[in-house]
Amino acid sequence: MPMRKGRIMAAMLPLLASGCSMAPSYTAPRVAPAPAAFKETGMWTPAAPADAMPRGAWWRILPDPVLDGLEQRIEKDSPRLAVALARYDQARALTRQARADLLPRVDATGRAVRARAMSPVTGGYYEYNDYAVGGSAAYEVDLWGRIRNQVSATQAEAQASAADLAGARLSLQAELADDYIQLRKLDAQLELLSQTKTAYAAAVDLTTKRFAGGAANEADVTRARTQFKSVQSEMAQRKADRALLEHAIATLVGEQASGFAIAPVAVMLAPPQVPVSAPAMLLQRRPDVAAAERRVAAANARIGVARAAFFPQITLGASGGFETTAASLLTAGSSVWALGPALAAMPIFDGGRRRAGVAYARAQFAEASANYRQTTLDAFREVEDQLALVNRLAEASAQQSEAVVAAARTNQLANIQYREGAVDYLQVVTAQAAELQAREDQLALESRRLIASIGLIRAMGGDWSNRGS
Repeated sequence: MPMRKGRIMAAMLPLLASGCSMAPSYTAPRVAPAPAAFKETGMWTPAAPADAMPRGAWWRILPDPVLDGLEQRIEKDSPRLAVALARYDQARALTRQARADLLPRVDATGRAVRARAMSPVTGGYYEYNDYAVGGSAAYEVDLWGRIRNQVSATQAEAQASAADLAGARLSLQAELADDYIQLRKLDAQLELLSQTKTAYAAAVDLTTKRFAGGAANEADVTRARTQFKSVQSEMAQRKADRALLEHAIATLVGEQASGFAIAPVAVMLAPPQVPVSAPAMLLQRRPDVAAAERRVAAANARIGVARAAFFPQITLGASGGFETTAASLLTAGSSVWALGPALAAMPIFDGGRRRAGVAYARAQFAEASANYRQTTLDAFREVEDQLALVNRLAEASAQQSEAVVAAARTNQLANIQYREGAVDYLQVVTAQAAELQAREDQLALESRRLIASIGLIRAMGGDWSNRGS
């Protein structure tokens, strides 16, 4: 008889499990229509993105083996990336935990005790052994979709966490590239200052000799020495800035700053040509947009969980086993069993608790939807910002190159005129300072162009070319 009833219950499970869902039908929130093209695109190369395509080793658009090696260390050694990975693992574990409620629960029990009781016949006490073994099974029939919606919510949260992980990875990679470019800019500035210091030392020697020969006044010597000491001071400041950047890079790749060093290289990288996609593709590519949308889906599913609380939870249960006070524990005569549904108590009055739960879930959905819309607006703005920077800085860099040529020629002429006695050394000092400033401005512009290119890649959600990963 128990076996027959068990077969009946097993046959009913698929029918009972195919219940309805209390969650609203989900569609992604509407956002402002994407423009046909970015305003600042200009002559940029069009990209051919796909959401499933891996973002790849986008930093290799800058051909630098040192940067390549550092970027690869982030994946293995960065504590910040490990934090994001651990959060993703937590979200996946919660999904598995929620799915477990879709399956029956089976428990085993056992008991062996020595007991004492009073005899109703003699009035005396006697001792006996009590043995029991058994098992139980329980299955919640998900008629109202409470469990399924909970699973859907945790799945969406896990997908959002995966997007967060991709975003954290991209953010760390871009931060490292920014720091590395700044470090190489300082290397180039230190090389420029070293060359300038050599020229200023020669100027000190020249003015000192001319002053000794009566061809120059003492002010020329002091001006030359002032320039020489100033450039030495500037070099010390640049070295301090470089040390801080080196320490920041060490932290990003998970290494102690005290044992980390990057050899100086005084060559600036050329700004890359970054493929730019159509604005409509941006929503498929940015990890933060994907994460925001998945959190809207999770909030939508939780509305269904909250609404299911208005309905009773039906659980099918079965238990069986053997119990005896003698040694014949596993005999048919000592068996016990039970089978049947259990209807959980459904609150009739709860002071509005369940209604408040639904209102809270709907408010969470509204918050997630608004956050999704804001994230998409920020995504479009950031791409436009970076495109504007890259385009305008390219124009500024071309003009600055001409300024460097003019400043160098002015410095050359001022030195010739000073040697000929046509001008005093103040003219030379002014021309030298102008050339140094022009060259430093050129290096700063080149660095900003590189960082803007990295910012553009980051704003578009990574590199979507076929570059190797």
